Amino acid sequence: MKVLVVGGGGREHALAWKIKQSPRVERVFVAPGNAGTAIDAENVAIGDADVPALVKFAKDNAIDLAVIGPESSLAVGIVDALSAAGIKAFGPSKQAAELEASKVFCKNLLRHADVPTADFRTFRDAASATAYLVEREDQPMVVKADGLAAGKGVIVCETKAEALEAVQRIAGDREFGAAGSQLVVEERLVGEEASVLAITDGRNIITLPAAQDHKAAYDGDRGPNTGGMGAYSPAPLVTPALLEQIQERILVPTIHQMKRSRRPFRGILYAGLMVTKHGIKVLEYNVRFGDPECQPILMRLQSDLVDVLEATVDGKLDEIAPLVWDERPAVCVVMASEGYPGKYQTGRPIRGLEQAAAIPDVKVFHAGTTLKGDQVVTNGGRVLGVTGLGATIAQAKLQAYTAVKQIRWEGAWCRKDISDKAHA
Repeated sequence: MKVLVVGGGGREHALAWKIKQSPRVERVFVAPGNAGTAIDAENVAIGDADVPALVKFAKDNAIDLAVIGPESSLAVGIVDALSAAGIKAFGPSKQAAELEASKVFCKNLLRHADVPTADFRTFRDAASATAYLVEREDQPMVVKADGLAAGKGVIVCETKAEALEAVQRIAGDREFGAAGSQLVVEERLVGEEASVLAITDGRNIITLPAAQDHKAAYDGDRGPNTGGMGAYSPAPLVTPALLEQIQERILVPTIHQMKRSRRPFRGILYAGLMVTKHGIKVLEYNVRFGDPECQPILMRLQSDLVDVLEATVDGKLDEIAPLVWDERPAVCVVMASEGYPGKYQTGRPIRGLEQAAAIPDVKVFHAGTTLKGDQVVTNGGRVLGVTGLGATIAQAKLQAYTAVKQIRWEGAWCRKDISDKAHA
């Protein structure tokens, strides 16, 4: 088999690395890839949203399966285009991808499916959202840009003044561009966050072990939201009983409602959840593997990923054997560029990758990297996802941070407390 992975981040490196392990696969291409995928696969110089060029490459190279990583590629309909060209593609259609691409669509669907979520209102402009907030009592709120904003279009506000400022940034100043053409204002939920990813072919669901992401930039969950500063799996917070409840009350009703809406969903359904004292509630849905949740989850997967992806596309998930997992937990620590999630420099040489790779039960997944000659240099805000396995979560954390200490570049930083919530 020949497989094309679309994307260039840490998630795509993890996917390419895992797919390459399948005895059924002879070649793995990654478009556009990064310095890590250049080692574990073959990079193709095509942007992940250049649909015509990707379809042409897939046809010219007789690709047997395309696996789409980024939400932006799914939102422009790459799965539809590849399928129309006779290429098997893993991921939801453009219409189904609206579950992530439009927070307004998602919240309305949750309401119709009777899936628990935060109370909310949707608005088409800054003036109406401002008028609504002015009349409300001063309480913590969350303001969300409707469209895709690379994980940064959600502003958590402690006060009414902060919420009004968030509305102005999103819908007035258009800080996130077209993503701010509509917005959601919702109550702020209090509790512990967890991520549950499920693979579905539209009829059958395989729920993956829970993970916990760390969205805030700094230790103790302080600072601005990022695309994710680290993750670990499994998350003790999500017990087997709670996982069953999530499947029955959240995932299954959502997939049924998508079918009723004539947007059948195939691919990864990623539920961002808040475990509150009033029960579990959906914060948001993503329609692809999370980044960095993908890294620790795939580090633990022992089954052939290609079998699972292909069965999803073919609508035959009920025919594959139960997935096999390494019982050891995995912890992924994101190393970022100075200034992230704001402005940052690129092109800084990275040292110590070989030393980190030599540590047992560690894999360094590349995200924002590129090659400058033979030198790996930084090329993004989130640069590496250093992932370790261990007999316990504490041991997995130690493995990951031992590897982190080997890696250096000017301005490198990371959170020091990834996975500590597991012991709280």
